[in-house]
Amino acid sequence: MKNISGYEFVQQFEKVVPLWLAEEKDPVGLHVGDLGQTVRKVMVTLDVRPEVVQEAIEQNVDFILAHHPPIYRPLARLDLSDPQTRMFADLIKHDIRVYAAHTNLDNANNGMNDWLAEALSLTDVEIMDVSRTIPLKRLNVYAPKTHAQQVRDAITKAGAGNITDSYQDCSYSMSGIGRFTPVGSANPTIGEVGAPEEVEEERIEVILEENKVSTVMEALYQAHPYEEPVFEVYTIDQMQPEKFGLGRVGNLPEEMDLVAFVHHVKRSFAVEGVRVVTPPNGLNNSIKRVALCGGDAGKYYPKALQKGADVYITGDVYYHTAHDMQAAGLTVIDPGHHIEKICMPKLKEMVLEWKKTLEWDIEVIASSVDTNPFLFDHQL
Repeated sequence: MKNISGYEFVQQFEKVVPLWLAEEKDPVGLHVGDLGQTVRKVMVTLDVRPEVVQEAIEQNVDFILAHHPPIYRPLARLDLSDPQTRMFADLIKHDIRVYAAHTNLDNANNGMNDWLAEALSLTDVEIMDVSRTIPLKRLNVYAPKTHAQQVRDAITKAGAGNITDSYQDCSYSMSGIGRFTPVGSANPTIGEVGAPEEVEEERIEVILEENKVSTVMEALYQAHPYEEPVFEVYTIDQMQPEKFGLGRVGNLPEEMDLVAFVHHVKRSFAVEGVRVVTPPNGLNNSIKRVALCGGDAGKYYPKALQKGADVYITGDVYYHTAHDMQAAGLTVIDPGHHIEKICMPKLKEMVLEWKKTLEWDIEVIASSVDTNPFLFDHQL
């Protein structure tokens, strides 16, 4: 089994849930601690609250992977008489790092919103609001024919040359003559200083995702025999077909009336109650097509309408926004923000899979603290 640092853990996590998927100004990533330290015990949680931090201390956790960022706005002062502020001192004192994956997890494929759709047993699921795709680059690199396969293998292994999930190691080559004259302090692999040289070369062309450029270029430099490899990287007017965005829309296996669907939502998300917004005579509406978005996403209700949804599920619906939804003829169910607790078993499962396949020497637990601040009156 292998000891890993926080850097290695985060690098693996961001392959699946990259930071660039986050909404603007969302403070995702590291919030507290030093990623250079070894990770031995990870705790996944929805929220980072004082009770969660105490649980982490008692469980000897050294890395918290959270959905909601603990520092959403800048701290004005470090007054440790405030329990919410004191928890940051406790985290630092016990060398506990905190990393948050918020709207990047919401936007990720097989992330938060897909997990919520899965819990509702929706089929034919699609993204409600597509907002991101992956820009593509083209890399042309020139290598002597004797080393062309070596360079090609290195850059495709690093992630270049993938066209959708169906084709990998894709490249194109052209043969030609490379000419150069080493001068000054040059230390050429081929030829001599001051003597013109001609070499049979290949131009290797590959497409790669923009976020893989640095990794591919590192592999290129390591594999290329030349002291100064010649290459070109430029943007092309083409996007990977994979799309990302907030919310999901799908269909129920069978049509339901509103009352039955409300009970389905409560069972699926294990909540005690929901708020319901209906247009006039909406109680008689049938539900088949469902839109949802975890968290506080009331402002996205026009996207649900555009997708032909019979109902929209999201948390923390504001009073005036509910009026707008009602006027637009949309039925809305608000099961609260805390349904996002579904991320805890999913994140734990994800990390345990990495532990197995990458042979990490770590423990993984989920927080047992209920961070839902709300009770219904029948629970009192």
